[in-house]
Amino acid sequence: MRVHIATDHAGLEFSRDLADHLELEGHEVIDHGPESFDPLDDYPSFCIRAARGVVADQEAGVEALGVVFGGSGNGEQMAANKVHGARAALVWNVDTAVLAREHNNANICAIGARQHSIDEALLFIDTFLRTPFPGDERHVRRINQMAEYEKTGAIAGFSLED
Repeated sequence: MRVHIATDHAGLEFSRDLADHLELEGHEVIDHGPESFDPLDDYPSFCIRAARGVVADQEAGVEALGVVFGGSGNGEQMAANKVHGARAALVWNVDTAVLAREHNNANICAIGARQHSIDEALLFIDTFLRTPFPGDERHVRRINQMAEYEKTGAIAGFSLED
């Protein structure tokens, strides 16, 4: 599988360990940065590039997922989710990794590099990458509603007014 990764200065050291780990697991790693430590860097461009890579690969029929991380993972998740077709989920334990894939078909895992040990983060990421989306109708329906809203600002058959 192709795995797109991105971080900020808070996760730079971890990104190198992660890339090595993923390659040992047989994955092709595309690192979207940063390349060097800069305590003032801005994560949105790195995470958006990773999300765009995931979405483009999936649209081209390439098996791909993404991992974005920073201090908390929150901003990185928000940045990735600005990309049309990206479904980034903040993962903080094994259960959230599984549910992100099984219920939401998340294609990007966001991790707080300052919130977990390297071993914990690798466990969450490996779980995320190995968990398939089973395609249950109720989950597909909900994902399609989010995609519809993203495109049209509405969900057919539902009022969004208070």
